[in-house]
Amino acid sequence: MIKYLIQKEFLQIRRNAFLPKLIIMFPIVIMCVMPWVMQMEVKNIVVDVVDIDHTVESQRLVQQVAASNYFIFGGQKATYAEAMKDIEKGRADVILEIRDGKYLIAANAVNGTKGAMGSAYLSQIVTSRQHSMPHSQLSMVNSQLSTLNLYNKGQNYKLFMIPALFAIVMMLMTGFLPTLNIVGEKETGTIEQINVTPVSKWSFILAKLIPYWLIALFVITVCLLLAWLVYGITPAGPVWLIYVLAMLLALFFSSFGLIVSNYSDTMQQAMFVMWFFVVSIMLLSGLFTPTRSMPQWAYLTTYINPMHYFIDAIRTIFIRGGGLHETFHQVLALASIGTLMGCWAVQSYKKNS
Repeated sequence: MIKYLIQKEFLQIRRNAFLPKLIIMFPIVIMCVMPWVMQMEVKNIVVDVVDIDHTVESQRLVQQVAASNYFIFGGQKATYAEAMKDIEKGRADVILEIRDGKYLIAANAVNGTKGAMGSAYLSQIVTSRQHSMPHSQLSMVNSQLSTLNLYNKGQNYKLFMIPALFAIVMMLMTGFLPTLNIVGEKETGTIEQINVTPVSKWSFILAKLIPYWLIALFVITVCLLLAWLVYGITPAGPVWLIYVLAMLLALFFSSFGLIVSNYSDTMQQAMFVMWFFVVSIMLLSGLFTPTRSMPQWAYLTTYINPMHYFIDAIRTIFIRGGGLHETFHQVLALASIGTLMGCWAVQSYKKNS
């Protein structure tokens, strides 16, 4: 019985003019576009310099700022007021004033992130120049310090972000599609034909879930291939464990999507409810910002957030080369939450025979 129900699901997907194209194109677009636009690195910061001293040391500092990859040198201005006009008109982001051996850094804080990061970068350059001066008390200490990056040695932000993008693709593909599936059948009335048959709840829900688990396998394969072909990034840990994590995350989101659809009467209602939970889950997962920087009440939500466990585990596999032992906690949490949601999806489906 369940075999024919699964065939029905695939026939519905194939006969839809949009869904097959979406399943193929969505992971490609996410993997090829998002890593370039989701970077947290702030570059192209325009810096105006006001050099009142005109000393050799101040000119070396100006040259170092102009040579930096993070800054665009806006030129030297005669006065601070002239540089401020560029700030007010949006032609500059940061001002560096050098007067009597002292340094003043003023940043345009309209864009708070750009202003804060720009002033921080510029402060590092100024501080490094001060420490490299002769007779500096910190020069000896500074020369003895070195940094060793054990993971992601090139500090490539794409290596940090691309594994997390797998979660976004899985969330949208295996969450929204099952949600719209049942609600769509409710609106067209075809689900009533299923309700009068002897098909059990478990068979019906499994027939809804299995096709999207297979889609999840296809999507995660496409993401892995694109990460390798486009960015040259391959997981340092076992690939099979990534598929296990993907299946467990797909179990949660597909079950959650079916729960939302079971309680919704229209497609618009299901979309609004699903979007509310998806955005909350994504923003509280640690995808963009460290979870430890959240308030304590918000951090507590990560204990029941499956996307947080998935992102944490897949970054461990990709970057640190961890295996099942290092990610056992996340795998167990995903399996528990996914099983709970699957049982809820079955119980919430109302079959009127």
